[in-house]
Amino acid sequence: MSAPTTIREMPLADCPRVSEIRIRGWQTAYKGLIPQSYLDALSVAEETARRLERFGRGGGEVVNLVAEQDAEVVGWVCHGPYRDGEVRTEDAELYAIYVRPDRVGGGVGGSLLRESTMRCAAAGYERMLLWVLKENTPARRFYERAGFVPDGAEEPFEADGVAVPEVRYLRALADAESR
Repeated sequence: MSAPTTIREMPLADCPRVSEIRIRGWQTAYKGLIPQSYLDALSVAEETARRLERFGRGGGEVVNLVAEQDAEVVGWVCHGPYRDGEVRTEDAELYAIYVRPDRVGGGVGGSLLRESTMRCAAAGYERMLLWVLKENTPARRFYERAGFVPDGAEEPFEADGVAVPEVRYLRALADAESR
């Protein structure tokens, strides 16, 4: 049985732990989907430095939340206005969600996603969009169980010179509290 999960705002002090969760999440979830050379080159120290710098800029548009179990950060979610290039739209976007690899499947991700969608709905967003690797079947199933559906948009992201296709998912937020 997993420990109770608490979701809270992420302070600056959580940046190193969140960076570690994100990098280990990439290296685990994207193994075989993204070139291994790209995954091997990911650095927790560099990610932490970028995150601290970005977090220090603030701005209030981006919301970072963490999940705790037994007083330990075990997951992170980040959302804000949808980015269409450099243009912000009226929709919300789930920028990232990662759970410590040994806690995947224990409800942490679902708790983070529910909190994120509820906050976006409360902020007045009518829809939330997200991008997911086309071949990441477990993640796609996770989002589909939460009410997201692919909307037909697809674009590649590049990793070590290899185009890795992503698909966009969409969810109406009117029912955010029910999922």
